[in-house]
Amino acid sequence: MEYVQEGVRTLHDFGDAHPDAPTDSTSVIVPMTEREHAGLAAERVLSALEVVSPERVVVPLRASEERVGSVVQWLSEFDLPLSVLWCDGPRLADQLATAGLDGTRGKGRDVWLALGIASDSDYVVVHDADAKSYDEYHVSKLLFPLAHGAAFSKGYYARVENDRLYGRLFRLFYRPLVKALAADGGDPVLDYLGSFRYALAGEFATTGRLARRLRIQRGWGLEVGTLGEAFRLVGAEGSAQVDLGIHEHDHRSVSGPSGLSDMSEQVGDALLRAVEDNGHRPAYKRLDSRYRAAAERLVDAYALDSGFNGLEYDRDDELAQIDAYADTIGQPGPDTRLPAWDDAELSPASVAAAAIDDLADETEIEAAAPTVRPT
Repeated sequence: MEYVQEGVRTLHDFGDAHPDAPTDSTSVIVPMTEREHAGLAAERVLSALEVVSPERVVVPLRASEERVGSVVQWLSEFDLPLSVLWCDGPRLADQLATAGLDGTRGKGRDVWLALGIASDSDYVVVHDADAKSYDEYHVSKLLFPLAHGAAFSKGYYARVENDRLYGRLFRLFYRPLVKALAADGGDPVLDYLGSFRYALAGEFATTGRLARRLRIQRGWGLEVGTLGEAFRLVGAEGSAQVDLGIHEHDHRSVSGPSGLSDMSEQVGDALLRAVEDNGHRPAYKRLDSRYRAAAERLVDAYALDSGFNGLEYDRDDELAQIDAYADTIGQPGPDTRLPAWDDAELSPASVAAAAIDDLADETEIEAAAPTVRPT
């Protein structure tokens, strides 16, 4: 057990943390794809939310026209105040194209669409649908610092399964890259980004007001980009991180489409844009070598920690992953972030209306339609 404070306020679960929090004025966003529907992890998440009784659950759903009806039917079976936002509907696509916001589709874009609808609540919680260890206290834990003056909170947890360490993209890419960026001396944004114990966690919470001010990365850079925006808008003093215990998630391969190597390119791009946005100028010529040195030092530490806990550890595999990640490091490409909803050329109400019409063509379940209240 430890109680170390980091550069942001760090809330620990010492074994029985069940804090009171304003769940009844909170919208919970659970991004989902058709492959996750009816899975044990997603069912556990939604069943737990029935106990939480939030003001609303918004599911931004990425699904084909052939599958959307069956997914919405399954979602409607949960006793939840549910709004389904079909992210692939034709009218919604037309709305985005007209506003000049079509472009790359991904998890970040789905969450951005849902934030527009959910941000009329006092608070917004976002978390993934693939956590096999999810429980009903995650929402209240993420909300607790917001009810006590913070504007942004982030979940953190250990990724230990099957007698080995996971969280590879964070351990072997994000963490050493932040260390490499800080090699020439401290910088407030790097101190902030380095304070988060699991910066790539999909679980975070904001006030509704902050949610409308965030620029959002379209894809796998969502989590890191959100940290950069939180630093820009509210800083360390407005942020907190919350202990969510040990998590079990679905795992990805390193190579292949949507593998960790592909994800690292988007994560690295979002990280480097975040530090540039907040005044740090990376030494790109030396960044690759500094990253490798920092990552290899961490491999030694992970090997020792694994041995201490009797876990399996494949040093060669971890070093090979570092090689794959290093190849993706470089100056960020064009800025394709989605704008803050406060600055967008379309309204959440128009998004909701398009989604209602799109779903009406595919399903007769009216309860699934998203609603937006005046802010």
